[in-house]
Parts: sequence; C-alpha cells; structure tokens
Amino acid sequence: MLRDFFLGSIKIHILWHASIEPIYGAFLMEELSSHGYDISPGTLYPTLKQLHKDGLLRKYEEKVEGKVRKYYVITEKGKDVLSEGKEQVRELAEEVLGRDWRNDNHE
Repeated sequence: MLRDFFLGSIKIHILWHASIEPIYGAFLMEELSSHGYDISPGTLYPTLKQLHKDGLLRKYEEKVEGKVRKYYVITEKGKDVLSEGKEQVRELAEEVLGRDWRNDNHE
C-alpha cells in the first residue's frame, strides 16, 4: 500500500520537473534521491514510459557523449494533471499537517 502512495508522489514530482525543463532518467534518479526517494531504474524507467504512454510526457532523443539519451517534457495534458495533483497535495498537507503547516515550519 505504501508503495502506491510512493509512486503517486514520484509521478507528481516527475511532472513538476518536466514542466520546468526537459528531464532524463539519470537526472531524475539523482534529483529524487536528494529528496529521500530510494527509486531503482526498474521503477523509474517504466514510470516514465507509462507517463509517456498516457500522454502526460512527450519524449525526444538526443545523442550525448556518443549515447542516445531520452528526454521528456510535459504535455498540455500533463500540465492539467500536474495542476490537479498539486491541488490534491495542498489539500492533503493542510488536512494532515494543519492549515498553517507552512507557517509552522518557518518559525
């Protein structure tokens, strides 16, 4: 059950980064790790593939240091899903942590 929550938050995190700049697997592994996510390539790459298949990410390839790297950017559909996901995260944080959770963390 906890794995399902974990994957949901990772998907939101991926969409958020893809809304800022093109992303690729190795970058995401490092970025997610810096936020405490212990994600394996066997979880990350199928997740990226599914987000692409669902039309939330667009994929393109570039040659980098002699290897083909797959980059992902958010689509309009992905932006809509990210917006809804952010609202759900906000509501959850306010309910679970209290309405003033942001202020509590900065005092």
